[in-house]
Amino acid sequence: MASQTRIIQIDSMTCGGCVASVHTATAHIDGLDTITVDLADNLATVTFDDSKTSAEAIASAINDAGFEATVANS
Repeated sequence: MASQTRIIQIDSMTCGGCVASVHTATAHIDGLDTITVDLADNLATVTFDDSKTSAEAIASAINDAGFEATVANS
């Protein structure tokens, strides 16, 4: 298990409900250890097991919830 921490830029978040929606959208992802969503900066910091998921898969789940999420360059 190799744990990685990455930043995901999330556009279109406007309120605390959006933050909750991001948490709900990612709750089912196997291998996601933590997600911290910063509404003010439109960012999520994610820590995950890269043998089970990827930052791109997490961003995709956020996109599926109606936001515009992209993995920041590391």
